[in-house]
Amino acid sequence: MTGRKPEKGGMSPAGVSGLTALALAALLAVFHPLLAVIPLASYIGICLGAPFFPTAGFFLPVYSRGDTGRPVAALTFDDGPDPETTPLLLDLLCRYQVKATFFVTGTRADAHGDLISAILREGHDIGNHSFSHDVFLMFRTMKRLEEEVAAAQRSLRPYGVVPLAFRPPVGITNPRLGPVLRRQGLFCVNFSCRAYDGGNRFVRGMAGRILKKVRPGDIIVLHDVPPGRGVPVQTWLEETASILDGLEREGIRVIPLAELLGRPVMARAVEVDQ
Repeated sequence: MTGRKPEKGGMSPAGVSGLTALALAALLAVFHPLLAVIPLASYIGICLGAPFFPTAGFFLPVYSRGDTGRPVAALTFDDGPDPETTPLLLDLLCRYQVKATFFVTGTRADAHGDLISAILREGHDIGNHSFSHDVFLMFRTMKRLEEEVAAAQRSLRPYGVVPLAFRPPVGITNPRLGPVLRRQGLFCVNFSCRAYDGGNRFVRGMAGRILKKVRPGDIIVLHDVPPGRGVPVQTWLEETASILDGLEREGIRVIPLAELLGRPVMARAVEVDQ
């Protein structure tokens, strides 16, 4: 099974765009020096905006969807685990016989190791979602970025799991992320379908927002943390169940992320050590 794989080798789109902008600037400067500003300013604008588009893959290869040729999608959950929501979610996924990928933070893994074990016991995969989920992480130094990624890996190692997939907080990337992930043996996974739930702050209507736009091959992102704004956990759980019901009605089957991408998203520590 193969998924839509990012380009490997060669220059990133950011590198190609940069060289193109320089070439155009040099050409236009022959006619008038001020004209050279146009391609350079355009390139800077693209660089500033690209990190906020999770599917762009401008600075590094990014998996944001699969391409199996089948009516399937993958389900992912970010920001957990949490004792108030994750056990209920695991029960729900078990009832629907669905396997998901949980992109967890190192701080929550340290605090709720029993839930990490439960996720693995139920046959789900685990990915790296940074240690502290700093939403401004991509604006920090490379050293800080590397520490965040490595610390989350260390937090999960005691449970016998080594994530191979990293999802950046809020889906934002930057030029430094690629080298950091390569050194850690990780690849970047974002998403192509989201509910704009604000990390479960806007749960009501979540199912409708997902089902309105979901397409075969999508990587769906949800969250397994308690809902905000005084919304009961049961409401969040019902919305999640409605997503699963709706996908079934649409004829879209939920498969593991690894199957959608055609490559594993985590390894067992014993396999890495051998």
